[in-house]
Amino acid sequence: MAAILALIASVVLAYVIGSFPTSFILARTIKGIDIRQVGSKNAGATNVLRAVGKFPALITLAVDIFKGAVAVTLIANFFYSFGIDLDYDFYRGLLALTVVCGHIWSVFLGFRGGKGVATTLGVAIGITPAALLPAVAIWVGVFYITSYVSLASIITLMSFPILACLLKYPFYTILFSVVICSIGIYKHKDNIVRLLKRRENKTHIFKPK
Repeated sequence: MAAILALIASVVLAYVIGSFPTSFILARTIKGIDIRQVGSKNAGATNVLRAVGKFPALITLAVDIFKGAVAVTLIANFFYSFGIDLDYDFYRGLLALTVVCGHIWSVFLGFRGGKGVATTLGVAIGITPAALLPAVAIWVGVFYITSYVSLASIITLMSFPILACLLKYPFYTILFSVVICSIGIYKHKDNIVRLLKRRENKTHIFKPK
């Protein structure tokens, strides 16, 4: 009974942590705006960068990464100690999926949110750390060349399961990475359409406009 309650509590907590609306709170506090009503209307760090500023965007990015990392490390380790009868890799994968879904479909924002890239990065810190550096390098390289955050994010999400396979992570880790990254890519469907039509907005950080 304790193990079942621990499983339920950990999943709910991971979802609630994922739902924490970092971008919404910062945009509302600093500029008095609803981040869901400006720019791309996405509750993520990139939209905060464009609508609020670089420092709030950096805070948003850091907190959203932290959400993913804490779910698959501290929360997973604590609740698993109650004797949860699941494979540990499967259990962490479940919490990883839950925290990312919490970010994408936040209970605090009417089940709307960001696209899950930063939170997925946080998850990767906890469950696929060896894949992290090459994935970040891919993101930076694509973004530097194209100035498209969306394209860099999509290609990076595609690379995660491949890197997990190449680095011989456990089956359940690879399985959940495929599911999580597929959801993230799906959330970029509008960006994909704009990229194909060459109407996607560029973000200039490394290079001047």
